[in-house]
Amino acid sequence: GLEIHYDGDLPGKSGTGSSSSFTVGLLNALYAYKGEQLEPRRLAEEAINIEQNIIGETVGSQDQIAAAYGGLNHIKFEGNSFEVIPIILNNERLKAIQSRVMLFFTGISRYAEKVAKTYVENIETREKQLKVMFQMVDDGVEIMTKGEIDDFGFLLNEAWQKKKELSKEVSTSEINHIYDEAISCGALGGKVSGAGGGGFMFFFVPIDKQELLRKRLSNLIHVPFNFGKSGSDIIFDEKL
Repeated sequence: GLEIHYDGDLPGKSGTGSSSSFTVGLLNALYAYKGEQLEPRRLAEEAINIEQNIIGETVGSQDQIAAAYGGLNHIKFEGNSFEVIPIILNNERLKAIQSRVMLFFTGISRYAEKVAKTYVENIETREKQLKVMFQMVDDGVEIMTKGEIDDFGFLLNEAWQKKKELSKEVSTSEINHIYDEAISCGALGGKVSGAGGGGFMFFFVPIDKQELLRKRLSNLIHVPFNFGKSGSDIIFDEKL
């Protein structure tokens, strides 16, 4: 007597966290069906447990937390625990950041788990790169809250160069070509979303350079988006 229908605005296997969003959303809906309302932390923890332990996938924990909490957050991990610290920005600064971000779909599908396995299995050999990338998180928060906004784009570029050092599977000649085209059009930096290998590419681009970039990457799908303020939400419940 129970039917579950799923509709997605973005394709799976594209680095946008669609699988974790599905897991969090399904949990939220099933608990609501039982008359229970879970707080974001519980939703995130249960989704992480399903993906990592029950299904046994080699995936991270940030996507589940992002889907459960929503908004712009600084997520800190320590062991199996995590802390979610909201990044508070005034409307003017939030709009300034949002106006500089662009998302393009490469059309390349890949399984995040397969890409992640190529660097997780020998993670100790990437300690140098990971430490640099870890420090970039604090740098990114500092820039977003009170730094020169365009510096966030330059930081993204540095982070992407380090991420490519984790595994040869993170990027491809096609992805490198797209990235180089974007930089030549004026993008300050960017990255492949998710584990890498395909899916969506995210760029930080000055407003006056965006039309040129859209034309240069006209063979790709440009997907405009806004930052969401809330995570997984029950939008209709006939029992309410």
